[in-house]
Amino acid sequence: MTAEGPVATGPLADVTVVAVEQAVSAPLCTRALGDLGARIIKVEGPDGGDFTRYYDDVVHGLAAHFVWVNRGKESVVLDLKSPQGMNVLHRLLDRADVFVSNLAPGSAAKIGITADDLAARHPDLITMEIDGYGPGGPLSHKRAYDLLVQAEAGACAITGLPGAPAKPGPPMADVCTGLYAALTITALLAERGRTGRGDSPGLTSASASASASASVSMFDTVTELMGYALTYTQHTGIDQQPVGMGSPAVAPYGAYLTADGHTVVLGTTNDREWQRYARDLLGRPDLADDDRLSTTAGRVAEREWLDGEIARWCAERTLGVIQAAADAAGIGNAKLNKPSEVLAHPQLAARDRWREIGTPGGPSPALLPPPVLRGRVAPMGDVPAVGEHTEAVLRELGFTEDALTSLDTSEGVRATTAAASDVSAPPAGVEHR
Repeated sequence: MTAEGPVATGPLADVTVVAVEQAVSAPLCTRALGDLGARIIKVEGPDGGDFTRYYDDVVHGLAAHFVWVNRGKESVVLDLKSPQGMNVLHRLLDRADVFVSNLAPGSAAKIGITADDLAARHPDLITMEIDGYGPGGPLSHKRAYDLLVQAEAGACAITGLPGAPAKPGPPMADVCTGLYAALTITALLAERGRTGRGDSPGLTSASASASASASVSMFDTVTELMGYALTYTQHTGIDQQPVGMGSPAVAPYGAYLTADGHTVVLGTTNDREWQRYARDLLGRPDLADDDRLSTTAGRVAEREWLDGEIARWCAERTLGVIQAAADAAGIGNAKLNKPSEVLAHPQLAARDRWREIGTPGGPSPALLPPPVLRGRVAPMGDVPAVGEHTEAVLRELGFTEDALTSLDTSEGVRATTAAASDVSAPPAGVEHR
């Protein structure tokens, strides 16, 4: 820490990551690594780049999805279907520590950048391939999107209400897959640092490395998140029904309308808490002494009736009164907030969680990443325009002015000035899952 305050760096400051990525899972993986200090070089296609740039145009012409997961990256435009573009990619990988990809099924093999392909040419490179269903199964050939994978893996069936399944709001398949991938990469980097095998310089520094490859599938990730539901069904033969704003495992645990028009969420997860819930919060010793409600299983069986009793109690009190009483009784509680309310949430404001980042069209607020490293802050770099860093990165690789001019006019690497100035240009011919 300097005299002025925390240092804007991270423990992965000597790591360079090259990514052929799109959508959310891989970009979130690399953004997480970038938040920890890694240099992220994002390789985009010549026909508009990452297609999520154009989902909408609400952030100064860029899509909210893209701005969310692509800050702090350098964008390099390469045509990987051409020999020239592939040559540049390999020159990047010669100096990189990590390669991340999430192409459509079969695309990596088609252009020769599978883990086996890269291991032969870049033996010190850590590779991470993110896919939909993992290799070797009957669904391995299918394209995978967050909703499709959540449906296939059962997550939608335990969300919503009986007969009305729902997709969880955040893209849990994408997000958790990206985080598992980032976790795995950091583990492989730690192993490389511990064993000290190899010597593979990054674009900005030298670092020891050991050949390693890994993959994470979205389907495997969601089935892992389904751990409780799958374990319960495996041992009971029962498919638990979704209970909306609640849990099939415990009761009472749900959302209730208040007298002043808000929704309060109250919950208890064990029998001791239930005694405080009934006696100290609700003022109902009769419920606390009811043998039918003395265990979690009993309360789950009586969920509908019990929820009715709690709903009536909440409907007669304001949100503030209920939350104060719940806090005094040691009962977990929360207010059901809309996104617009979260933007102004006092917890975020009090902890100074908002920062401003640059985008090609102007500044945008962004939340600090969840990990808090004492004495450091995340770099929080800007969101790149398509191909914004192509020329600078190629100069680092040793391309002369004449070589750059030749590449700019070839089919391998396109000039990017026009693309960088038109962030709303529609993509064409992009590969995606």
